[in-house]
Amino acid sequence: MLAMTRSGRNLCRALLLLALASAATDGSAAETYPSRPITIVVPGAAGGPGDALARLVSEPMRASLGQPMIIENVSGANGTLGTARVVRAAADGYTLSLGNWNSHMAASAFYPVQYDVLKDLEPISLLTISRLWLIGRIGFPAKDAAELTAWLKANPDRASAASVGVGSAAHVCGIHFQNMTGTRFRFVFYRSGAPAYQDVVAGHVDLMCAEASATLPLVRDGKIKAYGVMAATRWSAAPDVPSMEEVGAPGLHIPWWQGLWAPKGTPGDVIGKLNRAAVAALADARVIRALSELGLDIPSRELQTPETIRAFHRAEIDKWWPIIRAAGIKPE
Repeated sequence: MLAMTRSGRNLCRALLLLALASAATDGSAAETYPSRPITIVVPGAAGGPGDALARLVSEPMRASLGQPMIIENVSGANGTLGTARVVRAAADGYTLSLGNWNSHMAASAFYPVQYDVLKDLEPISLLTISRLWLIGRIGFPAKDAAELTAWLKANPDRASAASVGVGSAAHVCGIHFQNMTGTRFRFVFYRSGAPAYQDVVAGHVDLMCAEASATLPLVRDGKIKAYGVMAATRWSAAPDVPSMEEVGAPGLHIPWWQGLWAPKGTPGDVIGKLNRAAVAALADARVIRALSELGLDIPSRELQTPETIRAFHRAEIDKWWPIIRAAGIKPE
């Protein structure tokens, strides 16, 4: 009996030591995250607005986290291919998704995706919020928004409008504008923003609901004209351009946002480290200056937390999915 007791004590002591060693190892692993490069998957082509933002914030995040940040561009299917890539990745904090209004909200309303954009991703932080605005080629006969609406009503289906893919913010914006103003025009679809902007400049298409920060230089250079900002108030970067409230389309507001997500199940302490790094990047003076020059707004501090971005994300889906589905939008 005594020998068995000693044996049992020795076994308990060995198990205790093993448990303590395991706990120490686990704690050390958690404390050392990240220990290797982190990949940010951008659901769009290189050179696009998402790519530019990812490269801008990744440098201060690299400094905060102490590991390289690798940008991986995965375009196609309105960003759902890139989003799916992250959903399938290990939930360890080493593969992140830079998502936007298209990829992380609108596309799931009509693409047959194999994931739930709310349940299968962990929010980290909103990064930027910008605006869409209605732009037109220089030679288009309407000088301002009132004339534009009147011309479109008098000439149904004669005008053309560029869109970056079916169901994109540009497409939904155009449909919503038609619904609210009683106008009709034809859509011309492009694979990315750059060729669409070029065709508006060249006069091959008449109009576009464009991402404002991406097309601001073209407006400033007089290569295209802006009819109205899709927001309740004017935009500080282009104060002479009226809001939709002013041009007779109240409520036509589309905040084009971008943020960071991780795969479902990513540990809370890892999300916390990534959130702190993202928030620090948005507070970096060089980042603030660069975003301001691009016409991108940094969201309020409360919208930079995982909890509030989750609520914001759900609210955007609740608002826009019924509009998208009522329009009968189908994948290309």
